[in-house]
Amino acid sequence: MRSISAFAAMLMVCALTCPAPASASSPYPAGATRPLRVATPSELAHASSAPTGGATAPATGSSGSTTSSSSSTSTSRSKSKSKKPKPKPKPALHGDPARAVLAFEAMQRAYYIPGSGLYEGEPFSFLWPFSQALAATVTMSHVSGIATIPGLTGMFARELNARMVGLRTYLDTDNSGAPEGTFTSSLAAFDGTVAPPAGPGGTKYYDDNEWVGIELVRIYELTHNVATLGSAEAIMAFVMAGWDTNPEHVCPGGVPFSNSAENTERNTVTDGPGAELAVRLYQLTGNVQYLQFAEQAYEWARRCLLSPNGLYADHIGPHGTVAQTYWSYNQGSMIGAGALLYQTTHNSAYLFQARQTAKLALAYYTPERLGGENPFFVSVYFRNMLYLDSITHDPPGPKLAQPYVDYAWQHLRLSDDVFVFGSPPSSQLLVQAAIVQIYGLLASSPSTYF
Repeated sequence: MRSISAFAAMLMVCALTCPAPASASSPYPAGATRPLRVATPSELAHASSAPTGGATAPATGSSGSTTSSSSSTSTSRSKSKSKKPKPKPKPALHGDPARAVLAFEAMQRAYYIPGSGLYEGEPFSFLWPFSQALAATVTMSHVSGIATIPGLTGMFARELNARMVGLRTYLDTDNSGAPEGTFTSSLAAFDGTVAPPAGPGGTKYYDDNEWVGIELVRIYELTHNVATLGSAEAIMAFVMAGWDTNPEHVCPGGVPFSNSAENTERNTVTDGPGAELAVRLYQLTGNVQYLQFAEQAYEWARRCLLSPNGLYADHIGPHGTVAQTYWSYNQGSMIGAGALLYQTTHNSAYLFQARQTAKLALAYYTPERLGGENPFFVSVYFRNMLYLDSITHDPPGPKLAQPYVDYAWQHLRLSDDVFVFGSPPSSQLLVQAAIVQIYGLLASSPSTYF
């Protein structure tokens, strides 16, 4: 295991200068991760002025402004003849929970459109970054110590409600925004952009819907709102109906990338998270069809996309061409799917496979490689690694995730707590939400991750 200092040093070299891999072009529409701001070096927060691990988090009032959670004593009080007992210090957050709150508040200030439920984009963000802002909000609701800070619990309850309001604007109940694709059914699902009448709607991405479904399950466990669980099941129905049944395809089966008529991909990132969502729904409902689908999707990815090096490739085309690109989030989602399947079925083969993938991923994803990937990819990888750690009690995950975000705090954070990534360093909702999530995951129990 590399030392934390060595990890941070290598990230420092790579994070702002490493070019994206040549095969890294995104199949998402142009602007899905559109930079809203390109930072200059002078805007970066100085490391010497960055809060330490013991920083106190602010408490946010209903107005959205921050106020200190600690009290100070007036200098005039020292001149008073009568000595009053010192007031007990107010509860405060420190370390990872504090930084998670600061990063979340910066995300809301920089990208959220007050009163709309939505985030900035063209004019609104795509579903992909929105789904990660949703995930960040759910994660913050589980952060240790939040309940001890007056106002924060209520604030995050209101934030969750606002995310649900925004999410509804992406819902397309009749696929009105685009013609039917090769793989899809006519079931309702969330468009990649805000759906009519507020937006153009259009292509539905299966992985984006799965990210949303996983968060809806987590929200259901917080609120016990059966309608939220029903929404997650509706997403699952959409995903299951999209399963490839064309016998002419090489390695038939798998969940496609999108419902676009031009789409020809079936992906690890649609089958891994699809299996995770299906397992969680089986655990909650007892519907055996969900478990069967989870096992089917997981085994298909292992059969069709597991490379000789033991890592999962990105996707396969209809004629069998496999894109030999190894994103960290693909390994993470399959690690998490294996861990969840093991917990549900008690089949030790799933745990063995998850641990094997984790071992190989730890060797492959050097700090240089992680520093060159979008932090969203890395946040999914860390989330699933940390979840596996909670089962195996052999935690390499925190040793990777902690220095990653600590480096970001010191070197990729602007003075207003907005984080940047890439060359030139640019701010994006997707990046900010990823940093919020990683800090939040480190500050909460893995049992709340799915």
